[in-house]
Amino acid sequence: MTQRLLIRAGGPDHPGQLAALGAALTACQARLVDIHQHSALGHVAFEMLVNAEVGADAFKSQLNGHLAAQDMVKQGLAVEVEAVTADTWQILGTQANIPRLILTLLAPRLPSGILADVGELAATHGLSVERIARLSGGDSLENPPPNGACVEFILRGEAVELPRLREQALALGARQGVDVAIQEDSLWRRHPRLICFDMDSTLIQAEVIDELARRHGVYDEVAAVTERSMRGELDFKQSFRERMAKLEGLDESVLREIAETLPLMDGVERLMAHLKRLGYRTAIISGGFTYFARYLQERLGFDEIHANELVIHAGKITGEVREPIIDAERKAWWLGEIARREGWDMAQTIAVGDGANDLKMLESAGLGIAFRAKPLVRQQARQSISTLGLDAVLYLLGYHEDELDRL
Repeated sequence: MTQRLLIRAGGPDHPGQLAALGAALTACQARLVDIHQHSALGHVAFEMLVNAEVGADAFKSQLNGHLAAQDMVKQGLAVEVEAVTADTWQILGTQANIPRLILTLLAPRLPSGILADVGELAATHGLSVERIARLSGGDSLENPPPNGACVEFILRGEAVELPRLREQALALGARQGVDVAIQEDSLWRRHPRLICFDMDSTLIQAEVIDELARRHGVYDEVAAVTERSMRGELDFKQSFRERMAKLEGLDESVLREIAETLPLMDGVERLMAHLKRLGYRTAIISGGFTYFARYLQERLGFDEIHANELVIHAGKITGEVREPIIDAERKAWWLGEIARREGWDMAQTIAVGDGANDLKMLESAGLGIAFRAKPLVRQQARQSISTLGLDAVLYLLGYHEDELDRL
């Protein structure tokens, strides 16, 4: 009678072990159903499901005999065999269909208590930890490289209340000084094609309209309008037009002076270099100005830009912009328009921004990331990064730093 058996083999890692196991299974007349191997720090572990014509004890005896004949036992390769019942096999089949979640930890250095906290969070929501992998480079998590530390967890569980899980993950991250991102796993998650960025305070460490106001001596007046907008007294378009009106008469030469001194966000150059090598289409979708977006496009290699066009006459800013104004709705529209134009599913899109004006775009994207955002934006966005540079986006996409270094 055919038996389904689970074989676990492990020990010091040596060349030839897979070949020896394969030969031993053939000699035992076993038929391979599934196999998994993992090697780390000089130790190897194999898990194999086989169909055999004898029970677990008899099969283990035969298998050990064939392995001993190939000197595998002397090398320390130990084998355990157990029968897989019909009920167990049914459970395994059911587990394969349970949705997977990806939890990513990001920080300059991961605190010692974080594993316990993540384990408790997972258990509270009925999630099992299927796999843990370090994505960051360096010798250890204790002394991570300049790009920070990152560990990715694969979780499985049914009927998870994602908003509640994310809320608790955000609170955990605030307590421990780490970013905790939770994504639903899917085929599209591994095949994104488009990534769109806000500009001010996302790609650059500045708000350009504030810099223009300083140069024109009207910063306090512009800031007052911004404050009224934040209190809800003005919508974005009203606020934007009022602030722009105060820039009337500013000399066009100031634009170049500001552009040439714009401070780039930490990690943006590394991020863009890798995104281009990996074949992503990249875009700036900004409520800022095309003059500065075009400057960043030339410097960093963005494929396209969509921002507000300043009206300039006789070398002076008129205080007007060309319609339509890029507001929250327009940002989300451009994200969808580029995806439609290129023939990509919205699940293949990524959006990164820092402000409330970015929330509709972040919500529309397959992966929306609030970057160094205010608390309200972090709470409403599905993912957020606050502890590392912009290149930490690569960790949320699942890339291992060692892989990126070989590009």
